[in-house]
Amino acid sequence: MDPATLIGLVLAFVIIIASNMMEGGNPASMLLLPPMLLVFGATLAITFAGGTVADGKHAVKAFKRALTAKAPNSADLVPTVVSLAERARRDGLLALEDSLREIDDPFLVKGMTLAIDGTDPDEVREILEAEVYAKRSQDKHAAKFFGDAGAYAPTIGIVGTVMGLVHVLENLAEPEKLGHLIAAAFLATLWGVMSANAIWLPISSRLKRLSELEANRMEVAIEGVAAIQAGSNPRVVAQKLISLLPAGQHAEAA
Repeated sequence: MDPATLIGLVLAFVIIIASNMMEGGNPASMLLLPPMLLVFGATLAITFAGGTVADGKHAVKAFKRALTAKAPNSADLVPTVVSLAERARRDGLLALEDSLREIDDPFLVKGMTLAIDGTDPDEVREILEAEVYAKRSQDKHAAKFFGDAGAYAPTIGIVGTVMGLVHVLENLAEPEKLGHLIAAAFLATLWGVMSANAIWLPISSRLKRLSELEANRMEVAIEGVAAIQAGSNPRVVAQKLISLLPAGQHAEAA
């Protein structure tokens, strides 16, 4: 698990609450159910309305993934592929069948299985690249769901504030109620802006980043399978794969 998102979100709310208390505010006063229900409920409902039922179900899984997923590291794939390349040059592709049982990367195993079965290299690449494309598309929709929620939330907050101010105007004859009503009205805007910038948009960015890292790992696997099929020198395979890694991971793969 990579806790960056969870740490960031918790820290953001801690700072907001601490700032509120330093100004003499009471954090409990921010926890009014009506504006929170309006902002969170309406935002998610409207976002859901812009997609499909399948998108909504996938978004629930994506939210959990954003908080708990381990950030993929492509560098640890390089030694595995190089080891397979060395054995393939020494014993042939068929000898790799036993080695695949020890590999915990399903995508690499799938590619190597296709290669061992004698599938044409161009067809192997097409199949694997199609899977990468499908994954990118699915991840894009998940990130878009939360990005859309981040766009809707501030507007929904303003709607809540307008509704609250209308209620204030209805009670001008009772001045003792006005303070509470005005505060409740502006809480909708507060939660709209805060939920967008401290929850939905960070979740969207996290999903995009995870997708980039996972796609990069898959691309490294594709090039590794192609190099093994071509019978490339293991040292050349290593250098080729390392060149595909983000700059910060080169030392880990060397």
